[in-house]
Amino acid sequence: MTLAPAPITARVGHDQLLTAVLTDPTRYLFFTGKGGVGKTSCAAVSAIALADAGFRVLIVSTDPASNLVEVFAMADVCGSAPTAVPGVPGLDVVNIDPAVAAAEYRERVVGPYRGVLPADAVSSIEEELSGSCTVEVAAFNEFVTLLTDPAIAAAYDHVVFDTAPTGHTLRLLGLPAAWTGFLETNTAGVTCVGPVSALGQAQEAYAGSLATLRDAELTTMILVTRPEPSALAEAARAAHELDELAMTNLRLIVNGLFTPAGTDDAIARARTDRESRALANLPAALDRVRSVDTVPLLARAPMGVDGLRAALHPTPSDPTSSDGVPPSMAAMPPIASTSLRDLVDVVAAAGPGIVMTMGKGGVGKTTVAAAIALALADRGLPVSLTTTDPAAHVNDVLPDPPSNLTITRIDPVAETVAYTAHVLGTAGSQLDPAALDLLTEDLRSPCTEEVAVFHAFARTIADSGDRYVVIDTAPTGHTLLLLQSSASFARQAEASARADVDSPAGRLFGSLSDPDHTRILLVALPEATPVHEAQELQADLARAGLAPYTWVANSALSATTTTDPVLLAHAAQESRWLAEIARSSPHSPVVTGWVPQIPAGADGLRQLTD
Repeated sequence: MTLAPAPITARVGHDQLLTAVLTDPTRYLFFTGKGGVGKTSCAAVSAIALADAGFRVLIVSTDPASNLVEVFAMADVCGSAPTAVPGVPGLDVVNIDPAVAAAEYRERVVGPYRGVLPADAVSSIEEELSGSCTVEVAAFNEFVTLLTDPAIAAAYDHVVFDTAPTGHTLRLLGLPAAWTGFLETNTAGVTCVGPVSALGQAQEAYAGSLATLRDAELTTMILVTRPEPSALAEAARAAHELDELAMTNLRLIVNGLFTPAGTDDAIARARTDRESRALANLPAALDRVRSVDTVPLLARAPMGVDGLRAALHPTPSDPTSSDGVPPSMAAMPPIASTSLRDLVDVVAAAGPGIVMTMGKGGVGKTTVAAAIALALADRGLPVSLTTTDPAAHVNDVLPDPPSNLTITRIDPVAETVAYTAHVLGTAGSQLDPAALDLLTEDLRSPCTEEVAVFHAFARTIADSGDRYVVIDTAPTGHTLLLLQSSASFARQAEASARADVDSPAGRLFGSLSDPDHTRILLVALPEATPVHEAQELQADLARAGLAPYTWVANSALSATTTTDPVLLAHAAQESRWLAEIARSSPHSPVVTGWVPQIPAGADGLRQLTD
């Protein structure tokens, strides 16, 4: 599918944004998309628009990185009870804490086993329930209440959800095997959301909720993205998954479309060119969407009711310069930071070891990893760069590496297929068809891919010898704890790997916990959601006894020479998040600037380390 930039830009000039989403809206509106694309802002603007049109609206967030209360500039923290949004008659908000919901869910599952099973078995179940799937199921329980509660239906015309459950969660809860109770008698019966028998009492409510989500007359799934290849690819993946689940009422919002104030700023021109190319080559899966709305890049994120209303009706007279940035953001003092080149010097001086780049999708992990690997190779050192990029884009980032830099690619799809086949051939060989279906879906969880890739990492590092190994994307703390759990290993038919401390996986566990041998780098953009998500990753690693060496604040506009007023305003806003990064980082964080040329090829990557 292609979408010419000119028609998209023209739509920005409409009197009201989000016209497609807000024309004849369904009762339930789910906003979904990868972190940092603007789901919360788009959901909040839509909720205010509906309320201003005379509808009774409830907006709900279960996104752990959501700042819904801050967006509405509400003084009181919202809990599980609807709270009126001041200044917007007819609009209520519920800001559910997914961590609290997940903790309550875990206790409901684990509580009956305390004092019955050995302590290590209980700890194993608790770790099994510490992953993202459990958080999603706990959040989905809240969705179920809101989708099936007659009181909610009577009180509100529209319910707006800031974030939506993934396809994996919906498939898992929709399987008939989830309600058979076989898990009570089958030793393979702990899934990524715990003993599914614990969900049995909600069978009717789940079934009704899934039917509501599939009803195009009742529910709209709104994919929020940015005019960037990685964000558009994530939206396309979500569109494909939702279509497979018969959720076909899909709409797309392209958020943050930049229009430069002039033509004499190289940074502004480069950004415009990148966005135009991305929108001219939309992924084919986005053919499924029924409409495309666009939202311009504003000088600052809309905050407060007045700011949200103004964002819905942008005019040429709206403030576009850094003068409109709140003093709390603009007055932040500069942080003590370092450069990527200085970091490479530290790594080189320490001798052969492991460097891992971690972070959520779209923050530039692959680029940072490739730049570090090339800089080490430029010093004449033997280097191996390993990536899990499924599209092998590392070959585009560094197509002609020097002879002392070896690039290997771990295909997560192929590794997961092989690992899944192994588990199904062992643990699944004695299951009945219904139980086998449930195990198969459980193996489609994110944890399974991490486990499979971890073992591939271990093999790669074991074969690397006395080299500097740079790993693009690493297993989370939850996955490491999962692998260290004897019960989890037994479930995944991997007990022998843990028992053999001399295996590649066993040796890698020891290497990861040695700060002199392994340096973990948390990569984030200097924006709210990427920073919050990286902080969650840091806490996740801490549970496994690991800590990052430092943070990398990637692609900072504040480290450029832009003169465009809108980009300058965004650069001023970055100071708040750079200060947050500095507080979270054990060492002075690395700050890399947004570069006009996409960092590809040896010369492009050296921009980041020169």
